[in-house]
Amino acid sequence: MSRVLVVPTYQEAENVERLIRAVRETAPELSILIVDDNSPDGTGELAEKVGIELGRVEVLHRAGKAGLGAAYRHGFRHALDGGHDVIVQMDADMSHDPAVLPTLLAAIDDGADVAVGSRYVPGGSVPNWTLFRRTLSHWGNSYARWMLKLRMNDATTAFRAYRREVLERIDIDGTTANGYLFQIETAFRLSMAGVSVAEIPITFVDRVAGASKMAVGRTMVETELRVTWWGLSLRAPGLSNRFRGTGAGRFLHSKVRPSGIPMPAEHSEPPLDD
Repeated sequence: MSRVLVVPTYQEAENVERLIRAVRETAPELSILIVDDNSPDGTGELAEKVGIELGRVEVLHRAGKAGLGAAYRHGFRHALDGGHDVIVQMDADMSHDPAVLPTLLAAIDDGADVAVGSRYVPGGSVPNWTLFRRTLSHWGNSYARWMLKLRMNDATTAFRAYRREVLERIDIDGTTANGYLFQIETAFRLSMAGVSVAEIPITFVDRVAGASKMAVGRTMVETELRVTWWGLSLRAPGLSNRFRGTGAGRFLHSKVRPSGIPMPAEHSEPPLDD
């Protein structure tokens, strides 16, 4: 099977070479696709230089920083159009251990539709986090799992491997989240599609170099708003449909609607005129 690793980057010059070399050492069968959002620090150019040396490294140069979800959609579509059978994703900042890649790929070989590196199964951990950050992450994941009936414990993990047909089945091009919420949206779609998910315990460490790009406050607000709305659309479609008929409901729906999510028939929603 043809396999590719998709890695979105922005301002990761301090990490990208180390990541590419580590991936090639631990999972030499993987081609590598770097999706760079025109990083001012030359991340894309550095990745190309390493790629010339190692081979089977491609860099997509995007026009500018458009969000994590947009970069993943672009990279996944490029990988699918390129005929790859397994598409893997991971962060560029070395917070995900490349040594786990063979285990994720083995889970796919053993029949899983999706394999995810999980912090929240036995054996998983986040050793460098503060109690506040750990509590916040646990609560957010628990809330998303309950509201959206998710089939995975770690809904926000970005360390995953997919069979190509799974990404096509959940209409990855139709996802709408454009930040870290992208991981929850894809987890929701995977759960609604009923695919099999293998969770592999991982140790998640803070980035080795560089600075985080996440706007924590705005990200938390957006995540809670969308998860709550998607959960209401799933659990109480009649109530959410009535609310959409109000002015406030139409505004909210235009901002956070779960368009394209494959709801089960009993939770399907009628077409809406926005």
